[in-house]
Amino acid sequence: MSLPDIKTAEQLLLDAAALNPGAWVKHSRHVALAARNIAEVHPNLDPTRAYTLGLLHDIGRRTGPNRDRHLLDGYDFLTGLGYADAARIAVTHSFVIPSMDTLQGDWDGTPREWQRLSEVMLGAQQTGEDRLIQLCDMLGLASGFCTIEERLVDIALRYTFNARTPDKWRAKLQLKANFDHECGVNIYRLLPGLAERLLA
Repeated sequence: MSLPDIKTAEQLLLDAAALNPGAWVKHSRHVALAARNIAEVHPNLDPTRAYTLGLLHDIGRRTGPNRDRHLLDGYDFLTGLGYADAARIAVTHSFVIPSMDTLQGDWDGTPREWQRLSEVMLGAQQTGEDRLIQLCDMLGLASGFCTIEERLVDIALRYTFNARTPDKWRAKLQLKANFDHECGVNIYRLLPGLAERLLA
């Protein structure tokens, strides 16, 4: 199988949380819920697969505290378990633009690891599932669902920004517009409590 069943994915997340507790665990759960809810109304996506991929997208943080090296750590961990689709998305969720210069902040791995991450990213054949998790990664904080703009600020405050950051922001906003069109609804309406919080 290219990804585990939900029970196994849940256990992998629990094990990773024990190794490196942090806000990333609740973030992963919100990403998974957002992915399932959007996939339920999308014409070409499977809600169970979407939820599982959301749970595991940041699993490389099990080796942390770490920064962008978690992408490669997640890829290696999931590849070792035989979960090829989940491994791919552990990398591609951070590359709405497939270019290494869109990573924000200082690289926390070795030069060789940087090169290997680049090779994996450039070799990945992205699908609708990759795009979905790229979107949903922008819709969940540890505290709950959020707008893309809120999440972009959250990331910029932690990782700073670079010359490619505006391009990345535009691409992520366009990604939401694309999913709004494909789903026939503003996807914010599919995230429980978000519209109520924004309008309170």
